[in-house]
Amino acid sequence: MKDILLWFLGLLIIGIVSGDSCSLGISPSRVVVKFGDPVSVSCVASRPVRELGWDSVIGGSHIQHDLSVQWRVDSLTDWIEEPICYGVFFTAPRQCEEKLNLVLYKKPDSVSISVVNHTSPLVEGREYQLLCEVQNVAPVQYLALRWYRGQTEVYNHSFSELSPATPVQVSSTLLIVPTRGEDGAQYRCEAELELGAEGPQPPPTVQSDVLSISVHYPPDFSSPGDEILEVNNGEEAVLNCVAVGNPPPVYTWSSSNLQKVHSQPVLTVTSLGPGAYTCTASNILGKKSKEFIIKHKSKGV
Repeated sequence: MKDILLWFLGLLIIGIVSGDSCSLGISPSRVVVKFGDPVSVSCVASRPVRELGWDSVIGGSHIQHDLSVQWRVDSLTDWIEEPICYGVFFTAPRQCEEKLNLVLYKKPDSVSISVVNHTSPLVEGREYQLLCEVQNVAPVQYLALRWYRGQTEVYNHSFSELSPATPVQVSSTLLIVPTRGEDGAQYRCEAELELGAEGPQPPPTVQSDVLSISVHYPPDFSSPGDEILEVNNGEEAVLNCVAVGNPPPVYTWSSSNLQKVHSQPVLTVTSLGPGAYTCTASNILGKKSKEFIIKHKSKGV
């Protein structure tokens, strides 16, 4: 009785092992195809087969007794295609199947970049959103969207949580708080389909146009403190009131010694009497003032 049980258990183990072996191989095992391109894949049986074929929406075929069968499509345009190779065998396991790992892709029609709800120049220190929109890309779970400022990557947005097979529109936002040093900075975004080793090399990529940002900020002096100048009577004096601002600042001077209005940032004069000269640099965002004190040198100095 014990021998019979061991023999039965051995047959059961053999059956399980055999049942786990499909005896079908697909070559190549993973295929990446551009929308509209041709595709050809082989399915090969490793033991005698009664029937071998492909179950698919398009390009299916059935071949009796042959150990290999091809799935061929001249122009693949079906987004829901999931080809399956199946075999019907003479011995156990009698039937099995293998699904083709197929990736049908399409590059984006366009990639665009803009500032959300804003058209005028940006203001230093305020918060803005940049928007990157990608039109008609598939499959989106392979998409990597990279943000660049100049040549530096500043953000990478993936869409691996999404899984539609058909082309979709997606977007990404980048939050920025511009500084005056970023006036003229160039932003762009780049959409890349990372399709793996079986995909095209280099990976399909579409870039947006460059978005150059203009940053406005109030005037500021490189040397903001008041200045004291000691000159001889009749000697030329240079009062430098140059400030940095965007839009470029306008200048006004005030002093009891000035007989006319001056609007230039640098005042070069002679025979100025001792006293205070105040310069104000201003633009739409603010103004800054600076005072110059002129003193005559004492005789003999």
